[in-house]
Amino acid sequence: MPSKNHIPLPNSERTLMLNAREIGPANPSERLEVTLRLRSKAGKKPAVSMETFNQLPHERSILTRENFEAMHGADSADITKIEAFAKEYGLNVVETSAARRTVILSGTVEQFNNAFQVRLMQYEHPNGTYRGRIGQLQIPVELSGIIEGVFGLDNRPQAKPHFRHRKQQPGMQPHATGGSFTPVQLANLYEFPAGTGAGQCIALIELGGGYKTSDLTAYFQQLNVSPAPKVSAVSVDHGKNHATGDPNGPDGEVMLDIEVAGGIAPGAKIVLYFAPNTDAGFLDAVTTAIHDNTNRPSVVSISWGGPESSWTQQAMAAFDEAFQAAAAMGVTICCAAGDDGSTDGVQDNLNHVDFPASSPNALACGGTKLMATANSISSEVVWNELTNNEGATGGGVSDVFPVPSYQSANGINPTSANPKKNTGRGMPDVAGDADPTTGYVTRVDGQADVIGGTSAVAPLWAGLIARINQKLGTPVGFINPLLYAKAAATGGVRDITSGNNGAYTAGKGWDACTGLGTPIGSKIVTLLTTGQTTTTTAQAAKIKTA
Repeated sequence: MPSKNHIPLPNSERTLMLNAREIGPANPSERLEVTLRLRSKAGKKPAVSMETFNQLPHERSILTRENFEAMHGADSADITKIEAFAKEYGLNVVETSAARRTVILSGTVEQFNNAFQVRLMQYEHPNGTYRGRIGQLQIPVELSGIIEGVFGLDNRPQAKPHFRHRKQQPGMQPHATGGSFTPVQLANLYEFPAGTGAGQCIALIELGGGYKTSDLTAYFQQLNVSPAPKVSAVSVDHGKNHATGDPNGPDGEVMLDIEVAGGIAPGAKIVLYFAPNTDAGFLDAVTTAIHDNTNRPSVVSISWGGPESSWTQQAMAAFDEAFQAAAAMGVTICCAAGDDGSTDGVQDNLNHVDFPASSPNALACGGTKLMATANSISSEVVWNELTNNEGATGGGVSDVFPVPSYQSANGINPTSANPKKNTGRGMPDVAGDADPTTGYVTRVDGQADVIGGTSAVAPLWAGLIARINQKLGTPVGFINPLLYAKAAATGGVRDITSGNNGAYTAGKGWDACTGLGTPIGSKIVTLLTTGQTTTTTAQAAKIKTA
């Protein structure tokens, strides 16, 4: 029974993973670390008004990381109360960050059971065992409103990487690369502006796997990229660069992210934030990257995610607030939209979208199948190889987030294909080549390969943003409002009008398969500089309601 001085923590409800079964109590002596997300000293007041993001990048007033911490970080008095709470229950304070509104505590299962009035159990699942819980958490009444989220009690895998290896067809040589593209080739096909991303930092969020420097050296030599990008790793929650030697495992994700981002923006610093694949690890990696005062990323690429239905409400709120903080500081968040079509891999006969891409403060990146002839695009359609078990772009309508103003103001009110027909945030916002049959030439664990998936599209757009930031001399930051207001009407995107991802079909204007379309990089630079390009109104694509 909950203690009389404990009350439920709103939005902390957890359910079992599908096909999981309880096998007994968690070891009471097992030690773990738990992340507490605290309220902002400014309350729910936005750090920057949404109207700011309707302005061109050089016209915006954004906050420095230092100013953001001073105005919107956690209150020192709240942190002191958390430290007293920890002492009362025998927990140790591992780390505090006012900027990230984070306190990390360590202790035993038994101590955390008492502190949060929870019963941690061991569960068996087809993919292994995990420590978990069901129901709500309880917090001391005096901390009501101070603690907004508690993460890490449950260590189930929270996300999966969104990449796909190209299947070997009969007669195809192992690791053949015909019909595929290097990142440099795709940057040229999508007319990215000249530049290397010099002076920028691209953050890559990784929840497993690792890279080998020897592979990166060989790969960038193959691309004639010299000097090669500077790549470094940051450990979050004891995560680390750990190449497994299995190119089909998470190493494929890590190398794909580095090689795409680095191939497009070799002058940018590439910093990987390695963390455990849990809700706590994922959130801590994201907030560490956004508030990193040393590397100062201007763009964050996230290629991991999972269906909205697999997340707690407290986790989605924490990520979304972190992305709002990024926007206030001029940091762009690029997220893969998922690789399992309109269901996002959930087998309940309904359609779902992938989070964190479904956050309205992220640039959700969907996928296409691209064909090229003589250095120009000859065909580009929605990526859908579900019949070949090679995936399809995610996309659809959020069950959690309402339609954002940048969509509704431009005549877009996405409607779900599910029976209840709810409206909500539509995704993706943009797209790029993702089909593994026309995928990216990579090198993973000493082997040449071709990899696709929307995991490739997030770093593709991140590389583009880095080049644009370099050219503009100011960060693009939260780009969604300007893209929706101007990109289609000024020719900044190539509208994809053919194909489907299951429940949703492409058409003129925005759709829930490829969003606004794929980039025409040089025109995006112009519209972000002047608000227009040379494309006439008659040539403009017409945005329509989904």
